[in-house]
Amino acid sequence: MLDLNQVAKNFDAVVARLTARGGSLDLSRFKELFAERKKLYVELETNQAKKNKAQELMKTDASKRAELGPEMKALGVVIKDAEGKLKALEDELSVLMLNTPNVPHDSVPTGASEHDNVVARTFGQKPTFTFTPRQHFELGEKLGMLDFERAAKVSGSRFAFSKGALARLERALTAFMIDEHSKKGYLELLPPYLVSRQSMMGTGQLPKFEADAFKTAGESELFLIPTAEVPVTNYHADEILEAMPVKYCASSPCFRAEAGSAGKDTRGLIRMHQFHKVELVMFSKPEQASDALEQLTADAASILEKLGLHYRVMLLCTADMGFASTKTYDLEVWLPGQNAYREISSCSWFSDFQARRAKIRFRPAPGEKPQLVHTLNGSGLAVGRTVVALLENYQREDGTVKLPEVLAPYMGGLTELRPL
Repeated sequence: MLDLNQVAKNFDAVVARLTARGGSLDLSRFKELFAERKKLYVELETNQAKKNKAQELMKTDASKRAELGPEMKALGVVIKDAEGKLKALEDELSVLMLNTPNVPHDSVPTGASEHDNVVARTFGQKPTFTFTPRQHFELGEKLGMLDFERAAKVSGSRFAFSKGALARLERALTAFMIDEHSKKGYLELLPPYLVSRQSMMGTGQLPKFEADAFKTAGESELFLIPTAEVPVTNYHADEILEAMPVKYCASSPCFRAEAGSAGKDTRGLIRMHQFHKVELVMFSKPEQASDALEQLTADAASILEKLGLHYRVMLLCTADMGFASTKTYDLEVWLPGQNAYREISSCSWFSDFQARRAKIRFRPAPGEKPQLVHTLNGSGLAVGRTVVALLENYQREDGTVKLPEVLAPYMGGLTELRPL
């Protein structure tokens, strides 16, 4: 959530950057409320100054008390009324700002759609084939290791059963990713998969994206996590951190209703209601957060490099960033079967947007006043999409799939996928 006072001080710049996000964002009421807020503050300051002046006169000249008494009383009524209006207005602003996205950082390019994203860097080369490469779902079904039909019977669309070595590959990738990130100083957490409404509010999933969430019924309302970002970020809610930075990694299933995605990626593992992901979460001092984003992105990308997968890093433009982000890099892996790059990780810096909601602070030095931390996170990586990338990039003409050597210890020495 944005800071009301900081928005007021930099109103024109904030509105300009929010407007650059485009889409359906309507700032009309936002502007009205801040204009009213400014007017009320001016009235309050003016009347308070009059009251203070009258009080000083009454202290120095007792004869003024009878003359100024009625004026003081009237000013008191006016001030109290204005304070009530201001509180009601700021309450409405607070609600409105729960649905207002973060302000894009100055280094984020202005754009109208994903087509205005900027390629920051690339790694490796696209693989070449002497045959037409298949898509991952064709390969998985040919191997007898992916079953969408039975999953639909059990759960409906956008679910899958993985079988045999492919199921093991998901476990192997998760363990490999966690091990690699642990070497870089990320402390592993195994988080709860159900969280409270307040936790979802803390990271910005609610109230705006409630339609995308799965939740339990009854009095004990809980939400299935859309990402480990939610429980791990809220791990330090209402706390003051003494040492910075703080780095965590966590593996978890993720649950998403995918509201509004009808017709998108209806086949395969790209857009599922349930998938597994390894998440990286960082808490940083404000002045170190920009560098922390670069490091977190490099840490996520290192997994792709160790797996020998070609990818590119995209700096997202203002219109394509997530709701809570001030700056985001997407890692897009090359998928030969689709002949396209697809997102496999999104690494974001949220400034103090989440920390203000979740009340996460740090103490710059012993005895100093606490300040809001800056939060960051990114997929390190989405496990299902990594499986997709391995199937498509390492496929052979006969439908078998070679596995990267780094996974052999996690696969019990298995070096390829062959039909069941």
